[in-house]
Order: sequence, then structure tokens, then C-alpha cells
Amino acid sequence: MYNDYETYPYPCPYCVNTPRYNSDVMYNAYRAYPCPYCANTPMYNPYFSNQFTNQHIPFTSEMEYDSRFDFWESPKDGCIIQLMDYGPEPFVVNIEEATKQNDAFRTVLWTGSHLQLTLMSINVGEDIGLEIHPDIDQFIRIEEGQGLVKMGDRKDKLDFQEKVYDDFAFIIPAGKWHNIINTGNKPLKLYSIYAPPQHPLGTVHATKAIAEAAE
Repeated sequence: MYNDYETYPYPCPYCVNTPRYNSDVMYNAYRAYPCPYCANTPMYNPYFSNQFTNQHIPFTSEMEYDSRFDFWESPKDGCIIQLMDYGPEPFVVNIEEATKQNDAFRTVLWTGSHLQLTLMSINVGEDIGLEIHPDIDQFIRIEEGQGLVKMGDRKDKLDFQEKVYDDFAFIIPAGKWHNIINTGNKPLKLYSIYAPPQHPLGTVHATKAIAEAAE
């Protein structure tokens, strides 16, 4: 990644191995602004405000490709950000857009000392997986899709069940067995707030299988 002073080589050592073009979400050729090597140097890219690591990028369908920067943007309304863990610094985000943007099974967006914000995308026919958090309360909001929430005091007796849709939110008290099943025909997009944090700082699980292997 270039900067005005050519302080770092091209491509940036942090950015070189990150994915390139994605038809829905793309930041630049290396999907990598900002990065720890480049973030504090002036950039040629006109769509980013230097220094602000959670800078939003407003765009329209006319803003698709800029050959000067090898910069792509998705031809849909809204905004995109780099999905990464911004904790524990102050952070502002359009949470609906960020949640819909996330295609990974789990992406931690912010981790602090007392809570954690995590994005999830549950594929059609899949579920989060039966689990329990003995000392963690959990808040979940659905931004897209539909599902079935199950909770109970025993893993073999989930006697609390509710259907959930866009804009529904629910609380999972500490010590409750629970599962969330995607019952719709598109990915179930949601965000979850854990108090205290549940996952290591910066956790990203691309698929459910990866998440299960990590746990």
C-alpha cells in the first residue's frame, strides 16, 4: 500500500495476503485500509479520511472503480468499513450496515474490559450450535433474515422457543443453554453483545466449522 512519503514498500507487508475483490464488499485491492503500517501516513485515496481507523465510506452506484488506486466499491447504497476489532478505543458505527456487510460466521468488531460486540452470519439451514455461557449475559439483535431461538435450563430441555425476524432482539441470561437456527432462505445476519467478553481480541471465524475447531 502506497503512501505520500513511500515510508513502506508496496505491497504493504500487512496487506499483501488479504483477499482481493469481493462482489459485495471491497475497500481497495488489498482490502486493507487502514492497517497498522499505513494508517498514520497521508494516503492518495480520496475516499478515506486519514487517521480515523473506523472511517465510513459513503458511496453510490457511480463509484465503482478508480484505476489510480485500484479501488473498488460495491454498487449498492450504504457504507462499508473494514471489519476488524476496534476495541478498546471509542468507536462509532452504523451497526445495521456492518452486520449486513459481514459474511463470516463470527467477526469480533469491538472488545473492551467489560463487553464485546460480535457480528455473525448464519447460513441457510445452519445454527449457531447448542451452547451455554455460565457467567456471561448476551444480547442479540437480528438485522436480516429469520430464525428460531431456543433456550432452557438443560441442554435436552430447551422449553423456551421464539421465532425472530429483522429488528427483533432478545436476551440470553448467563447459565441458559441456547441455540439459534436459521429457518429462512438467506443468511441470518445478527450482532451479539457479550458482557463480559466471550472471545479473544480480534477473533474472526470464517465458517462454523472453523469456530467449532477453535473452541
